[in-house]
Parts: sequence; C-alpha cells; structure tokens
Amino acid sequence: MQQRTLGSTGRLVSAVGLGTWQLGADWGSVDEADATAVLAASVDAGVTFFDTADVYGDGRSEAIIGRFLAGQKNHQVTVATKMGRREEQLSENYTLENFRQWTERSRRNLGVETLDLVQLHCPPSDVIDADVTYDALDALVQEGAIAAYGVSVETCDQALSAIARPALTNVQIIFNPFRLKPLDEVLPAASAAGVAIFARVPLASGLLSGKYTSNTTFASNDHRSYNRDGSAFDKGETFSGVDFEAGLAAAEELAAALPNGVSLPAATIAWIAAQPGVTSVIPGARNEAQAGSNADAGLLLDGADFDIASFDSAVHSVYDARLRAQIHPQW
Repeated sequence: MQQRTLGSTGRLVSAVGLGTWQLGADWGSVDEADATAVLAASVDAGVTFFDTADVYGDGRSEAIIGRFLAGQKNHQVTVATKMGRREEQLSENYTLENFRQWTERSRRNLGVETLDLVQLHCPPSDVIDADVTYDALDALVQEGAIAAYGVSVETCDQALSAIARPALTNVQIIFNPFRLKPLDEVLPAASAAGVAIFARVPLASGLLSGKYTSNTTFASNDHRSYNRDGSAFDKGETFSGVDFEAGLAAAEELAAALPNGVSLPAATIAWIAAQPGVTSVIPGARNEAQAGSNADAGLLLDGADFDIASFDSAVHSVYDARLRAQIHPQW
C-alpha cells in the first residue's frame, strides 16, 4: 500500500483509507463485532487512515474506532473525524466554545487527548469563508485539543476558499468517475498549496460497485432510500447526486471497458488514487471482504495489471456523454 504525506503534518497515510460512516449504522445495521472486523481487515491490508465523524451513529463510529485502536499496540493509524453537524447548520453555531465542546466529545469517544485531524463537516459557505472560523481552529491546535484541521465540503467553490487558508491540512470532497468537476481547479490548487485531498463517496454510494440493478432495494434507514431527493442532507452525498437508473447505465459502460480480472470498484478506487493531488481515497466497507477488496485496489497503482490511462479515457467519455450536463453545473 502506498503511503502519502498528509499535508504539512509529516504524517503518512495510506493511498486507500477507510470511510466509517457505515459503521455508525446509517447504512443499515452493522453490529460492533462486524465493524471491528472491518477495521482489523483494513489495517491488515495496509490501511493507515480512518475517516469518521461525530454524527456517524451519533458517535458510535468514533467509539468503535477508539476501542479498536486502544487494543492495537504501536498502531500507525491516523484518525480524521468531523464536527459541526450535531447542531443546526447556522453560522452562529460555529464558535470556539462549540468547537471545544464538540472536540471534547470526540476525544472521549476516541479515547485520546489530542485528535489527529478534525474537519468541519460540510458547513455553510460563509463559515468556510470567515477568518474567525480559522482563528478558532488555530486556538484548538494551540490548546492541544487537535493536532491539525481541515474542511469537508460539498462544492468546488467551498474547496477553493478553504485551500487558500495557510494552516489548512486537507479538504475532503466527493470525487469519483461520476463527479469530475474537482479535476478542473480543486486538485491543481490543492497540489500547489500542499493541501491534502481526501476523495469521499468514491463508489458513488455503491453505484460504482457494479453490483446494483434496477431491482436493488435498500433498508428504510439507509440514506440510499431516504435521501435520493436531498430531503435529509445534500443529495450529492447519495449516489453522488446521480439519478439511480442513469448511474446504473454509466457504471455498466465503465465496467465493459475493463480487462478481465479487474473489477469496477477496484479500478475506480485506483483511478481516483492515481489523480495528481489526491492523498487518500476513503471507501466504506460493511464487512471484511469489502474492506480487503477496497484496500487491494491500491495494488493496481503500480500499473502492472491495470492500464489507468485507458480507464481514464473511458471515465471521461462516459461522463461527457451521460452525466456532465446534469452533474457538472452543480457542486
């Protein structure tokens, strides 16, 4: 597994990390034994980066990670959490006092004195643009509550605003073959500024797994059932904002462009990780097999068994023909 430098922190994180939204049971039920097995399988495969948030299962994901890592001697895992969505998304809620309370809760959940990395969790644009936001985050660093900070964003404009901040460690943004807009400006800007990029929703909520059909259904408590129209949170977080049927057709075309022996999800993860400016890709996993397969996608980065340039051509062709008009003007 390739290890890459996390911004200016000096830490190394794996090119393929692990997103842990699903361990909070927001994608249907996942018991703690299964969640712990996912974490263990990921570490065994060379993953050294976990991404979580204080709202994933209202802290359940953080707590499971904390208990798991407490039992791992001398582990090299960097944990990034997120804060800010346990309150109403109003600018006045993004204060130093609240930041202290939110990070204290995450520190308890994870069982650490200092959080490795805290990201604002898709806050309003005016929060991302405000000097006072970064003054408060700097204060948390000085106080020792957090070691570094970043911002998780919905739009490319938000990403560019955050990247301009000198002490920013990372931007987390949706980036996958169904969401190519970050290639235009965000990835080049981040690379130039030494800001890490975490690519979230890399498999478009599973649409790029190649396993779904028009008959696939999801549990009622799974956001792929209740948030397709954005009624719970930004619709871009569910299937990357792509219409389900259109996504199925696009995924089928991409799969047909691959050689035998290379799966669509593995090709997708490797393609994302190969893009200049991307530090880590953070697919989720609900079981050990998924965790291992996601991590193994990192092996395709050596180019021996996978022609990334050829797949890149297919990605752009499918996006331009099927998705650009709908997706590119948004986010």
